[in-house]
Amino acid sequence: MSFDLTGRTAVVTGASAGIGKEAARDLARMGATVVLGCRSAERGEAARREIAATTGNPRVEVMTVDVSSRASTRSFAEGLASRHPRLQILVNNAGIWSQKRRESVDGIELTWATNVLGYFLTTELLLGLLKAGAPARIVNVASMLAGDLDLADVEFRRRSYGGLTAYSQSKQADRMWTWALARRLEGTGVTANAMHPGGVDTELFRKAGGVVGTVASAYTKLTGKTPEQGADTASWLAASPDMEGRSGGFWVDRQERPCRFRDEATEEALFELCTRMTRP
Repeated sequence: MSFDLTGRTAVVTGASAGIGKEAARDLARMGATVVLGCRSAERGEAARREIAATTGNPRVEVMTVDVSSRASTRSFAEGLASRHPRLQILVNNAGIWSQKRRESVDGIELTWATNVLGYFLTTELLLGLLKAGAPARIVNVASMLAGDLDLADVEFRRRSYGGLTAYSQSKQADRMWTWALARRLEGTGVTANAMHPGGVDTELFRKAGGVVGTVASAYTKLTGKTPEQGADTASWLAASPDMEGRSGGFWVDRQERPCRFRDEATEEALFELCTRMTRP
């Protein structure tokens, strides 16, 4: 990709490694000012130095954020607004896979808090900056590994918890929330799209633990895409002139694909649930 992003500001969450780091590198290579949203300041700084060195772009910044925490996400958004009054690109990428049920600092099941509410609240808090910077784009890293959404029990308080089920539920929700968001953004100059990166050899599976995580990690290491390949469609959605004004799509390998989870009533119910769960 050789699009010119000079003068544009981008935020990428989960940018210290994997798909997030490579998407950030792509955007920096094309001239954007890039803010890396990272949970670890140390790992974020290492990524910043590497990206700046390999792209020749010094306009790469690090801001710490734990998107599973409402307080951390709000602090991140406030800090970002003080540095950058306008934003043109937001790539929601930070995510986890946990084989054991854990809870966030807010007492919410951690996979849902990170993969769904993290995307939702980050976007809601940055919408003002995105509208000010319009035309602007939101890219949500979702997955073909999606399903099992139960709006009556998204935190597995009644259902038996499984890491695969929790992850696939979160990725179904990421798609459906994107469709509800795209409707709300009509006429604002801000677009929202979701994408599937493919099976990518990243830390996601290695950190999951358990038999499933071990097997998935071994499989993607042997047969999966590299992080650079996995980031390609996200970067293309964020930068390509061909995507100007296009919103509400599900993209795989730069091609729009049908999504079997399109149901406006359920999408709206999900959006309202996320709104309730992220209130201060």
